[in-house]
Amino acid sequence: MAVASILSVQLGLAASVGLFNSVGPEGAACLRLAWAGLLLLVLVRPRRSQFSRSGFRASLLLGVAIAGVTLFFMASLARLPLGTAAALEFIGPLGVAIARGDGAAKLWPGLAAVGVLLLTEPWHGGGDAIGVAFALAAAASWAAYILLTQRVGDEVAGITGLAVSMPVAGSISLMVGGPSLVPALDLELLAFGVGLAVLVPLVPFTLEMLALRRLTTTAFGTLMSLEPAVALGTGFVALSQTPGVLPVIGVLFVAAAGVGAERTGAREPATVPAYA
Repeated sequence: MAVASILSVQLGLAASVGLFNSVGPEGAACLRLAWAGLLLLVLVRPRRSQFSRSGFRASLLLGVAIAGVTLFFMASLARLPLGTAAALEFIGPLGVAIARGDGAAKLWPGLAAVGVLLLTEPWHGGGDAIGVAFALAAAASWAAYILLTQRVGDEVAGITGLAVSMPVAGSISLMVGGPSLVPALDLELLAFGVGLAVLVPLVPFTLEMLALRRLTTTAFGTLMSLEPAVALGTGFVALSQTPGVLPVIGVLFVAAAGVGAERTGAREPATVPAYA
């Protein structure tokens, strides 16, 4: 589920880059999140009685984290190659993996960290400083997203929590990206936005919530190290961004870390309390 989520995210991000010239990164993020929030609200129809107080609060906070991940990362893509931005963003889940891991479980995040260094090659110092700042802000938001997604998944049945979180994220994105999006809106763009919303975030965020019910945050955070590797490949195939030798070696490191984390990071699925 986590790997399928990564593939969906990277395909959606590659498709979103093409919108930058017409609506900007904020507008592209707004289009995706607003549609995703509306679709989930209509399809799931969450009710307040389905939530405990802490579950509802966590769902609202998750919406803020989702908005942060999406808006900051889309802003970084306007200034950095897809592979570099994704690798920097990965500092978030890697930090969660290291902080939550113990004993041998820390081996996989460490292996992933080496791979991320090879992917980003920070010693070249050629990255756009503002783009790097946006990517690091996305990393912090992603760390919060992982912790909150597991909490919501443990406390709220099904994807009902996401049906609250996504409209919150959509509302925030409308405030940030709405002004740049409205002048360019037409039927073709609206239809394209529905497809993007399914690719990112509906499918991946749903899969990640289900995955976090079955994996520890350490294993999940390490498994997400596959995302920079997939981003590198997507950038090469879809955006003609050719990687060097070291980034390709980095892909092997993060792939090995992802496999190790998946095999050793299972946990007993949480029993979700039922509410009327």
